Amino acid sequence: MGVLKKKDPKTSPCAVLRAAYHDCFNRWYSEKFVKGKWDKEECVSEWQKYRACLSEHLEDKHLSRFLEAEAAINSSDKKDSTVFN
Repeated sequence: MGVLKKKDPKTSPCAVLRAAYHDCFNRWYSEKFVKGKWDKEECVSEWQKYRACLSEHLEDKHLSRFLEAEAAINSSDKKDSTVFN
């Protein structure tokens, strides 16, 4: 099995935003979710900033369709959840 190496922030334009999102998510998971105390809106700001950066840089590589697929899935999930509420 290979060893995962952290990327140098200089090589990844979204690395700082990625780290901020992952730090927030890990903190939320370990301090709140595991203990049954969580808010669905936790880390949304960090995720939106990271996603915007990804979108901008994936567009250059013609890979933005992956984020568009993720958005379509999220939109579908929201519609499904309103049916049950």
